[in-house]
Amino acid sequence: MWGHAVGESMTGRADIIIVGAGIQGATLAFELAKRGAQVLVLERDTVASGGTGKSCGLVRMHYDLESDAQLAWTSFPYFERWDEMVGAGDCGFVRRGFLQLVPPRLSDALRANVAMMRSIGIEVETVGAAEVAGLFPGCATDDVVVAAYELRSGYADPSGTTAGFLAAARRHGARLQQGCLVESVLVEGDRVTGVATSTGELAAAVVVDAAGPWAAQLARSVGLDVPIEVWRHDTAYFGLPEGRGTDWPVVIDHAREVYFRPEGQHQMLVGLEVANEIGGSPDRPYGTMSGEVSDLMIERVCERVPWMVDGTLRATQVGQDGLTPDQRPILDQVGPEGFYLACGLSGTGFKTAPAQGLGMAELIIDGASSSVDISAYTLGRFEQGRLLEGEHTYGHIWS
Repeated sequence: MWGHAVGESMTGRADIIIVGAGIQGATLAFELAKRGAQVLVLERDTVASGGTGKSCGLVRMHYDLESDAQLAWTSFPYFERWDEMVGAGDCGFVRRGFLQLVPPRLSDALRANVAMMRSIGIEVETVGAAEVAGLFPGCATDDVVVAAYELRSGYADPSGTTAGFLAAARRHGARLQQGCLVESVLVEGDRVTGVATSTGELAAAVVVDAAGPWAAQLARSVGLDVPIEVWRHDTAYFGLPEGRGTDWPVVIDHAREVYFRPEGQHQMLVGLEVANEIGGSPDRPYGTMSGEVSDLMIERVCERVPWMVDGTLRATQVGQDGLTPDQRPILDQVGPEGFYLACGLSGTGFKTAPAQGLGMAELIIDGASSSVDISAYTLGRFEQGRLLEGEHTYGHIWS
């Protein structure tokens, strides 16, 4: 367990080292520090400077896999009752409601998934085209047979959420070191003893790989082959036409492979499910959004929201994450004793990170998670051919 002694020859020590100060590392640090563990978070750059800072921050519960939906539902109170649950910083949660749209061929799947979510307590309902039009005035509904609506959902500030979790963790004694590149995990015999970093060696009996798109690279230092590819994703900020406000819900439009949400009082934040760059090095320059991608975004948004033809393209950004073969996370203890994986969030991990941090903290300290079930998210599922897929699947999100 995490309290085991390690060698004294290194320049620093902790019970647990977490590699990565994105949302995954931050929530885990918070839960571990609350339990009394001496936690050190190491970040190669700055807090939320990787994929988390470029996240769209959707807070919704709609998934086609029950365990994913349960993670999101367990996480939701952290956003909705932030002061009570975390008590530091501000997650910036904005309730706007959430609409899930699907093509007609997936109407039965959506109804089944809504029934699944309702069975675990999620407050979601099915709505028809007329109700969608009422929730989002001016939205095209000609292809809507049935949609899912979550009244209490919305979006949050990913950077503020991460910073808040880390501030709360530090109140419980956790430490954070930024600008510290972890080069490898150190092992003696069959157990972890610490990490080698750009600033020296640090001792710990437990190391958690929460390194996002760099997670597979770090895992190789303990002899593990983790099937995570680098996933690059473009998003854009569109200015709203004059006279249009942001009193409309967050939308995932699976029928047109686009999603969007309000941003502030005058903008729409947009991302595509398609035209994602998969593969390559996480260290390569980000570059800029191509004209083809921005044109596709504009086309898809205006098909669903015709009044956006009078909108303006304000700014673009590129982010990245680690993508697994089934586009679900890896939450597991594997390899040498004391080595844990909390990675492969696959572009949808922000809203589920609080529950993942809770489950991983219980796995590390107690030997098993009890508050939330993370047992399906093992590394071994890939080798065993047990890729995670919902009973009524919508297919992969990203392509």
